[in-house]
Amino acid sequence: MKMSDERIIEADRATVWAALLNPDVLKECVSGAEEVTGNPQDGYEATVTQKVGPVKATFKGAVTVSNMVEHESLTLTGEGKGGAAGFAKGGADVRLEEVPEGTKLIYDVEAKVGGKLAQLGSRIVDGFAKKMADKFFERLTEVIEGPKDDDAPEEAEKKGWLKRLIKK
Repeated sequence: MKMSDERIIEADRATVWAALLNPDVLKECVSGAEEVTGNPQDGYEATVTQKVGPVKATFKGAVTVSNMVEHESLTLTGEGKGGAAGFAKGGADVRLEEVPEGTKLIYDVEAKVGGKLAQLGSRIVDGFAKKMADKFFERLTEVIEGPKDDDAPEEAEKKGWLKRLIKK
């Protein structure tokens, strides 16, 4: 399954770049992430619990970062094993371009699953993978940009923590 999309993030490329490589940001942005540790040079270890259709599993896996061109592009490649549920693997090519509004983040994602997950059918799995990618990049945007004027106070507190961290 392949998909592509882009988002405009109201921040400079250096900020977006730093967020993409920060394990705390990755944990915040990956739906179901229980733990993300590591660094860009050695890779990241992650534990993620997900429910796809009737199958719920905890995946333990690794993510590597390659093809890094600072502030311009990188490739994230990951693989996770979910025991009897099967496995998931995939990658994302991410490019950053400067635009008047901030940074345009362009991504191409490819995902594959096996085991019980593959038996669910491509429509369910493809829909889930698209939803996961959309959620990840939507949450990344929220973490970087911070709260909007129309956010409820408790929602505003969850957003923009990266900006507050950087400004200290």
